[in-house]
Amino acid sequence: MEVQLPEALLHLLNGQHLEDKQHDAMMLQTVTEDGWPHNAMLSVGEVVALDNGRLRLALWPGTTTTGNLIRSGRALLVLVHEGTAYYIRLELQLLPELEQAMYPRARFEAAVAAVREDVAKYAELRSGVTFALKEPEAVLPRWRDTLEELLR
Repeated sequence: MEVQLPEALLHLLNGQHLEDKQHDAMMLQTVTEDGWPHNAMLSVGEVVALDNGRLRLALWPGTTTTGNLIRSGRALLVLVHEGTAYYIRLELQLLPELEQAMYPRARFEAAVAAVREDVAKYAELRSGVTFALKEPEAVLPRWRDTLEELLR
């Protein structure tokens, strides 16, 4: 049985209408060489859905997260969207570096290995991690360029 992202996440991660999604943050969890969990926050300007079973991620080169992904090829993407917590297991492969990239990033293609949706019957989940961009007029164009480069 093929694992698929829910429609709500396909819409969130489609790379469009970033102005409306600029406050949404996700947690990308990896494991360090010495076995400790490591967490990185990602924005909708760093993750794009290619289809319902594949994502692409743009990460800063040389970071602990990037090194963990290169080494293990696995991560857990965690986010809250429209009242549901999602835990998405990813199997990742490093993509070739883009020559003349506007914003050099380590690019990964991720196959969705599992998706778990979590809602509480006794409570309403209202939000996950969110943030406010200090300079959205500078950040949103960079996100658009980054997502465009992820699709190459």
